[in-house]
Amino acid sequence: MSSPPFGPTAREIEAEGERLFRALLPVDCEAGRPWTWDACQAMAPLTLEINALKRERNAVILAHSYVEPEIIYGVADFKGDSYQLSLQARDAAAKIIVFAGVVFMAETAKILSPEATVVVPDRRSGCSLAEAMDGAELDRLRALHPDAAVVCYINSTAEVKARADVCVTSGNVFQIVQALPQRRILFVPDRLMADNLRAQLRRWGSEKEIISADGTCLVHDTFTVAQMEDARARFPGLKVVTHPECPADVAAAADFVGSTGAMMSYVRNTPAPHFLMLTECGLVSRLQVEAPDKRFIGGCRLCPHMKRNSLEKIRDALRAPRPDQIITLDEEVRRRAARSLERMFALAAAN
Repeated sequence: MSSPPFGPTAREIEAEGERLFRALLPVDCEAGRPWTWDACQAMAPLTLEINALKRERNAVILAHSYVEPEIIYGVADFKGDSYQLSLQARDAAAKIIVFAGVVFMAETAKILSPEATVVVPDRRSGCSLAEAMDGAELDRLRALHPDAAVVCYINSTAEVKARADVCVTSGNVFQIVQALPQRRILFVPDRLMADNLRAQLRRWGSEKEIISADGTCLVHDTFTVAQMEDARARFPGLKVVTHPECPADVAAAADFVGSTGAMMSYVRNTPAPHFLMLTECGLVSRLQVEAPDKRFIGGCRLCPHMKRNSLEKIRDALRAPRPDQIITLDEEVRRRAARSLERMFALAAAN
């Protein structure tokens, strides 16, 4: 790999490679251990260049927990789940925001930081949930249920957010829906999260009616109760941790259900010999680094869209973003979508 234009010294490259190696040493995966000393030394010029470009261009990099560890620990300024990164996007004072995640997340950053140039490393980094519904489909459903409050999961496009009464995340969906005055709720686009929402409201004694769309997450809808039972039989004392995008029977059988951030907190604070994480594998990599005393067994699934992000693409987006990497939104759509997000922030703070 050739040296970047700003010309780091050999000593600086070696020091950066050692930093990366030490940060990534705990990360293990079924495919082997790709973050070797040599691999980290090869990445070092690239991470040095990206971090220099950030300073020169007043840029920040937001990285979702599902992207590759070398992004999270090599160049990210902020890392977290969709809610945490939404707050960072809202409060960012940067001229350029690079969102290492998927396109709907970059759109959310643009909604909340309209003056910033928001870029996505790979425009093909989609989301099966966001792609399950467009604005026209939501208009059709809303016409069928005119008395229902429209609640959209943050895994949705800007035009869907613009048509919703309030946006929610996996970390605040239960509290926000419970707090809404309407009895009927049209929840889009995630059918499985709607099932889990319906079940939780019943446990709380709520009489709300949840009407759902039919989207699902291509990662979380693959997990099964049989998988959990097999793991528990092989690993006594195992804790099963999952996400509300999973099927309702999986969520009901799990030891903990929560957002990405909540899952991390649960694992850190729960004594158990092993954990089965029914979510995207990037979260397991983060926990291996940040909770090295915990032990994880197989079970996670890769999101192909999150894995489209790479250091090279981030570097190129900072150097000279192509038109397809730059997020642009119609201003009226952006303004209306911002209203649903700001209502989410207000309701989350109140509840």
